[in-house]
Amino acid sequence: MAKNKVMAKPKKRDRNNTAYLFVLPFVIVFLVFSVYPVFRTLYLSFTNYKGYGDAVWAGIDNYKRVLTDKFFWRDLGNTIKIWGVNIIVQLGLAFLLTIVFSDIKYKMRGLAVFRAIYYLPNLIACTSVAFLFKTLLDWKYGTFNQILVAMGLTKTPINWLGQTTTAPMIVALLGAWMWFGNSFIVLMAGVQGIPKDYYEAAAIDGAGRWKVFFKITLPLLKPILLYVFITSLIGGLQLFDLPFLINGTAGASTAGDPAGTLQTAVMYLYKFGFETHQVGYASAIAYTLFFIILIVSLIQFKLLDTKED
Repeated sequence: MAKNKVMAKPKKRDRNNTAYLFVLPFVIVFLVFSVYPVFRTLYLSFTNYKGYGDAVWAGIDNYKRVLTDKFFWRDLGNTIKIWGVNIIVQLGLAFLLTIVFSDIKYKMRGLAVFRAIYYLPNLIACTSVAFLFKTLLDWKYGTFNQILVAMGLTKTPINWLGQTTTAPMIVALLGAWMWFGNSFIVLMAGVQGIPKDYYEAAAIDGAGRWKVFFKITLPLLKPILLYVFITSLIGGLQLFDLPFLINGTAGASTAGDPAGTLQTAVMYLYKFGFETHQVGYASAIAYTLFFIILIVSLIQFKLLDTKED
């Protein structure tokens, strides 16, 4: 019996080693395409690499340049403005729907169907959304302008994508429309995790809908809100595709870039990384954005912990 037990151990070890072989492809792909680029970008941010030739060490010169680059901070400001409008509208719609569908007095049915409907914009490719609304909002031939002129609401077509006030707002609203369904699903999942006893007790005590929301729902949703806020911030500061497609594909007569208001920080990074071939400086911009996101996220975690204490 003892001999059989001793002989069984190598078989168990072989079986575990075989399991590692199934994990190995993922580990290799993860290291090559995720981990290596991160550290490679960090190294390049301290060089004057141009995408070809040797990477000459430049120290922190690239980071000094970023900190004193007024155009980077201008584009970062544009990004924050677009994201700010986006997150307000996005969370506003998500919260409104969450209140309606979680209210036991309404007893809304068909939640699964509404979830699918609200989530549909998130499944549409950003390219399709950009070209669709670029066509609808075209200065001369856009459907919106034709409707407004036909109804007599305006005499001249409105250059929606060519004005400093409307262009960033449109990009922000499009982003909110695309992502509010995702926020609604996350918030609704958080609400469903709250014990129903709280709501039933509040209903018995005669608490109103808004009081229930601010005293029960909102405090218990703080961790979910932190998750939504941080993920939205990360995605918002990396905003690229929607303004790039609307602005980059727009003709000078129909849209263009109104005073650079559609230029985002990642578009600025793209300019140096792929157009002027200043890869070292583009890498420094990328890590500057990373540190900004990290600092803001840590502040949010700290504020949440303080409120909970």
